Amino acid sequence: MDASESPGVTEGVDALTLTTPGDGKVEKVPNGVEATEDDSDVVDPWNVASTNDEGIDYDKLIKRFGSSKIDEELIARFEKITGKPVHHFIRRGIFFSHRDFHTILTLKEQGKPFYLYTGRGPSSGSLHIGHLIPFYMAKWLQETFDVPLVIQLTDDEKSLWKDLKIEEAIKLAYENAKDIIAIGFDPEKTFIFNDLDFIGKCPAMYQNMIRIQKCVTFNQVKGIFGFGDSDIIGKISFPAVQAAPALSSTFPFIFTGKKPVHCLIPCAIDQDPYFRMTRDVAPRLGFPKCALIHSSFFPALQGAKSKMSASEQNSAVFLTDTPKQIKNKINKYAFSGGRATVEEHRKLGGNPDVDVAFQLLKFFLENDNKLEEVRVAYKNGDMLTGELKKLAIEAVSPIVEEHQKARKALTDETVAKYFEIRPLKFAN
Repeated sequence: MDASESPGVTEGVDALTLTTPGDGKVEKVPNGVEATEDDSDVVDPWNVASTNDEGIDYDKLIKRFGSSKIDEELIARFEKITGKPVHHFIRRGIFFSHRDFHTILTLKEQGKPFYLYTGRGPSSGSLHIGHLIPFYMAKWLQETFDVPLVIQLTDDEKSLWKDLKIEEAIKLAYENAKDIIAIGFDPEKTFIFNDLDFIGKCPAMYQNMIRIQKCVTFNQVKGIFGFGDSDIIGKISFPAVQAAPALSSTFPFIFTGKKPVHCLIPCAIDQDPYFRMTRDVAPRLGFPKCALIHSSFFPALQGAKSKMSASEQNSAVFLTDTPKQIKNKINKYAFSGGRATVEEHRKLGGNPDVDVAFQLLKFFLENDNKLEEVRVAYKNGDMLTGELKKLAIEAVSPIVEEHQKARKALTDETVAKYFEIRPLKFAN
C-alpha cells in the first residue's frame, strides 16, 4: 500500500458497484481501471497517469470514487475539537478527500478510542520525498490525537508484483523501515511490521485474512482490481492482506479488549480500492468501517502527468541524494510553468499550477504567506523559473539532509523496538 455512508461492494457483479452517499444512486466503475469520466486520468493501486499538464482532476476523482471532499466545514470542526490548526497538507488541499472522517472527530469528541494504520510497499532500497507525505500526516495525526499507529510493510505484495525473491523483499522492507523510523515516530505508540515475517508470528492476522477472503468473490476482486485469468493466485488473494490491519483484532497485543476499535487510514487515493472492499466486508465481520483521509499524488519531476516513482531515478528526489544531486535534478528535470523566453515570461507570467518547483514548495514550504508571495510573483512574471527552482532546492535539501542524519543515527536495537510485538501506550 502506499485515510455518512460511503461506497460498498455489491457481490457477484462484473464491475464494482458503488452506492453513492445519501442519494441512493448506484454507480459502476469499469473493470480494473479507475478512470475519471473523460478517461483522461487513470488511477489504480499500480498506475497513475493523466493527459493534463496539471495532473489528475481530483474533483472528478472524488465523484468517481464516491468519497467526500475535505471542505471548510470539516476543517472548522477539526480545529474546534482538537484546539489546533489543521496541517498545511490539509489546508492546501494536498489531503483533499475522506471517508467518515466526521466519525473519527466524533470519537475524539467523546473520548473514545481509535487507531491509525498506513503502510508502504517496499519496491526499492530508498524512499523518495513523495513517500514521506502519508507518513508525515500519520505522525501529525498520531501526535494530535494521541493514538496508536500500525505501519504495514507489504513485502509480500512486492514479491508478487515485482517478481522479487522473498529474501530480497524482506531486506527492502527493513531498509524502508529505517527511513520511516527516521521521521521520528514515537516508539511507545508505533508498531511496524512486514507481512512476510509478522503473519507467521501472529495467528490473529492470518485468521482475519481468511475471514475477509471468505467474504469476497473472485468477480469482486476482478471488478475492483482488474485481475485476469492469467494473474497468479497470490495477487488475487493479496487484497485481504492489506485489509486485515483495518480490523483491530488483528493486533490482540495492542487492543486487548473484545470491543472492536475504529481505524483511520491516511494514504494516497490510489490505495482507496483496497479499503472500499474493506469497508464493505468489515460490518459483516462485526467491525466498524475504516475511515480514510486521502492525499493527492506527489508529481514526478517531469510533471504532474505521472507521480514520482522509485523505479525512475530522474523522476524523483531520493532520500539518499546528495545536495548536489538534488540541485542538479531539480534544475535539469523539474517541469517548468514558465514561458519560452525571459521577455515573454516577464510580460505574460508563469503557471504555478503546472510548475513542479512550485509544487515542491506547496508540499514543503510551511509558511502560507511566503508561498502565496511566490505564487503571485511567478504568476505575474516578477519571478523567473530559475529563481523558483532555487527556492525549491533550498526547501527540499535541508529536509533530505536532516533525514539522512536521523537515519544514520539509528541502531539495530532502535529499529528492532518498532518491530517488537508488544502493547502500545496511548490515552484510551
